[in-house]
Amino acid sequence: MNILKIKEYIYSSAPGKAFRAHCKKNALLGLALMAATLIGGCSLSPGEAVKKAEPYDGSEYISEFSLTDVGQDAEGYAQSYEPMKNFDTRLSVPTYLTKVDDTWFIVDCYHNRIIYSTELGVPLTDWYIMTTEVTQPHTLASDGKVYLIDDTENNRILVFEKIDSKFINTQVLYNVGTRPHFTVYDEATDTFYVWSSKTGELFCLRHTADSNQMYLTEVRSIPELNGVYVRSFSIIGNDIYFVSGVSDTGEKGKIYQCELSTLKIKKTYEVPDNMAGMVQITKIQDYYYITVSTDLTGSQDSATILRARSLDKLASGDYEDLYSTYFVGGGTPYYITCVDDTYFLTEHRLKDHSIWSFKVEKNKIIDVQSLY
Repeated sequence: MNILKIKEYIYSSAPGKAFRAHCKKNALLGLALMAATLIGGCSLSPGEAVKKAEPYDGSEYISEFSLTDVGQDAEGYAQSYEPMKNFDTRLSVPTYLTKVDDTWFIVDCYHNRIIYSTELGVPLTDWYIMTTEVTQPHTLASDGKVYLIDDTENNRILVFEKIDSKFINTQVLYNVGTRPHFTVYDEATDTFYVWSSKTGELFCLRHTADSNQMYLTEVRSIPELNGVYVRSFSIIGNDIYFVSGVSDTGEKGKIYQCELSTLKIKKTYEVPDNMAGMVQITKIQDYYYITVSTDLTGSQDSATILRARSLDKLASGDYEDLYSTYFVGGGTPYYITCVDDTYFLTEHRLKDHSIWSFKVEKNKIIDVQSLY
């Protein structure tokens, strides 16, 4: 829809008039909801919208990120630095695909690298290496200014900045729990959240509007999840959902729904043993899509993709198994991401089906494609 049609819609249609009235009460929220309605894609539904946080002023924090050696003079380093092209023709346990501005990123976990390209679908050898200074990374998140990567096995977070179209590692934060496994930038709270997958801790990271210097501002925790291997979380409205995890004690799996601002537990959802080792929960239209890596014992024979209209219904078996119907099956599906109107699924254990794309229209899965 072009801008003239949008303007005509707003000023002449009944929904448009209602929208203008709403904007008088809350201009920013109204604009966000209108954009979501007109543009579509992977936005929150209107009932899930949250108010944007105040900008961070840098006055209160636990610790600053440290500058790397090249971060001391990042612009000078960028002048002589030349990115290297990726040299592998296949991915090795890719965990995450995302797009920031005009650039695509793949977290190639077992190759211990992040690769990037301005074009999706080109051969992997045409992608460039962002970094190899990581050990089994899992995700990448960005607010358009800085790019954060969880260096999982080294318990740290790396910060990159884009200088002269090159990605330079300028900052680092050490001692980020145990195996930081999932990193997200949440625009509403203007905060990067990093999950320590074994200690039940959520690290909150921010920078001011006029600087890329990163700060650790808060560490929130859920004592009940200390010692439980929890792979990710999902922010839905004002709440944060932690997937069911597995522990050495064999404790029954649960999904935790908590207040984002405090991690106070609001509700727990029992899950069957066969889906205890979840990877991620993704809300897509009327369903919760759930990727599963293992059962309660750690066996990947139970790996699958499910969806349910309500998390309450999982324990009773009221869910739909999607894996072999829409995808090949037999592998281990991992994280789902969304770019524009398309969802992307990473997967491992299947050499020629590492990354998938699909769309969802009126709760119907369509246009499923194997990309790599």
